[in-house]
Amino acid sequence: MPEYKTASVVIGPDEGTSLWQPVPSRGYVTTKLTPANMPFDTFSSGIQVLPPGCEVRQHAHARNHELIFVYEGRGICVIDDVTHKAEPGTTILFGRYSQHRLENTGTTDMKLFWVFFPPGLEDWMQAIGKPRTVGEPMPEAFPRPDNVMDVMKRLQFIAPPPKL
Repeated sequence: MPEYKTASVVIGPDEGTSLWQPVPSRGYVTTKLTPANMPFDTFSSGIQVLPPGCEVRQHAHARNHELIFVYEGRGICVIDDVTHKAEPGTTILFGRYSQHRLENTGTTDMKLFWVFFPPGLEDWMQAIGKPRTVGEPMPEAFPRPDNVMDVMKRLQFIAPPPKL
């Protein structure tokens, strides 16, 4: 029988690249696994913390699927104009091209674990975020960068359709 070596990685709770997010998300994202720190190139993963009243704006992905697991807090997710509860234990899969958004409608932080496949969400977060050190207070709200539409196009994110 051939010998196989495992390719395992352990990332601690305070490890990973952590970035403050612009409005309307605020909060932060910590990227845990990417092709840069593990031997696999088919996905990336991390956590996102959305403060009360904050949201991940509506968008879609042309080349990626996105898997979310809600482990704290409460809110809603809207997929192609259908609203669903998002509470601890909820698993959500956003398929390619599905317009989606997440909103924290609760009174405490909403905490999400995400897997993005193929990888690339970490590139988005890096492009729009600001470096975060564990334990530091949340900075004043800041806007998305001026080139956000260029970043969306480069990473094959799809903006929501215009409102009528």
